[in-house]
Amino acid sequence: MVAAILPAFKAYDIRGKVPEELNPQLAVKIGRAFAAVYALKKVVVGRDIRHSSEALVQALTAGLMEMGVDVLDLGLCGTEEIYHAAFSMESTGIDGGVVVTASHNPADYNGMKFVVKGARPVTGEYGLREMADLILSDRLPGPAAIPGKLVSLNNKEEYVRHLLGYVAVEKLQPLKVVVNSGNGCAGAIIDRLEKHLPLRFIKVHHEPDGSFPHGVPNPLLPENRAETARAVLENGADMGVAWDGDFDRCFFWDEKGNFIEGYYLVGLLAWEILKKEPGAKILFDPRLTWNTLEQVQAAGGIPIMTRTGHAFIKERMRLEDAAYGGEMSAHHYFRDFGYCDSGMIPWLLVASLLSREGTKLSELVADRMAAYPVSGEINSRVGDPDAVIARIEEKFRDGQKDYTDGLSVAYEKYRFNIRKSNTEPLLRLNVESRGDAQLMREKTEELLALIR
Repeated sequence: MVAAILPAFKAYDIRGKVPEELNPQLAVKIGRAFAAVYALKKVVVGRDIRHSSEALVQALTAGLMEMGVDVLDLGLCGTEEIYHAAFSMESTGIDGGVVVTASHNPADYNGMKFVVKGARPVTGEYGLREMADLILSDRLPGPAAIPGKLVSLNNKEEYVRHLLGYVAVEKLQPLKVVVNSGNGCAGAIIDRLEKHLPLRFIKVHHEPDGSFPHGVPNPLLPENRAETARAVLENGADMGVAWDGDFDRCFFWDEKGNFIEGYYLVGLLAWEILKKEPGAKILFDPRLTWNTLEQVQAAGGIPIMTRTGHAFIKERMRLEDAAYGGEMSAHHYFRDFGYCDSGMIPWLLVASLLSREGTKLSELVADRMAAYPVSGEINSRVGDPDAVIARIEEKFRDGQKDYTDGLSVAYEKYRFNIRKSNTEPLLRLNVESRGDAQLMREKTEELLALIR
């Protein structure tokens, strides 16, 4: 059992192959450990559509209840529905939340994401490692004298009502939007939003199906983008939106079927937020920065760079009371959403922007893409990541350096960031230039030659 426990505990969550690395027997212990480490009294749980999720959430719930924890079960839901319940129902005594999901990982994987009171994240550094230690050392406390109670909770309408608060519904135009749920959990929320919105939805892979008949829902993979692009073009849609399995990330296509890098959406959403709250603080990660800096400053906001990763961004957002934080990986965080990331709020804001401006999505991003062409994130598996980074730092020693997250080096016409992954044994490279796509490509090739 010990060998099966350790691989599943990651930097930000629990994630592993089923049943080798994650199974119901372990899930019971995880529930008990989560309750013990945080002295929990009332927890909200939910699950994604994977075939293994129901058994895992039942086992997790059993472990929590053994420790005297009352459990509210949201059933099939997205990760952000757990976040929403945790912060919006805090006054009812909810002091924790868990969603059983493996998001965009293959179908034979599963996992768990945790929050505590107020939807604050649980990470390896803050709780997960201690939970693993309790399980490994067989030091889990005994069951409570009185077990907790289990109650089913349908909170979807309250969550949808919260989402609708981010847009003026009466001002939305009847835009045509392709929505690709990837057979994950997003479809149920789109169906509920549809009743309140004048938008016309073209639904692709809409029904939840844990066998993922059209491939694992990960729109970041280039091979998974074609279907959404084709649906946009065939239907003359104004934009396309696709989600990963637990829909905490959303991805965009313009009306020409072109995929839009998440980097450019950060600047776009910052503009939209700053229209409502001039002078607000906006957080962004150091992988790609120039476009975001320019956009935020032009809109009168205060740009703040922070480490990549949801736990770091959420902590910094609370510290700064930032209105919005964005990562190029398509995680978008909102103060009014408990400082958590949402895959539903961003596309609603973009629909609002398109309706108000009367323009096309391609027109909103074309000049930004030309002004700051990017390499896209390129991953490399190397034997000694630290040695590679040291070699690059020496090679580019005359550049302006920043160590907020990994190594960033900037020159007048281009900059790059190279960092170790928080979750995988990879080096991640991002390169951007000031309006010179050829220079960006040349520097990308030069850096990859040094890395590989």
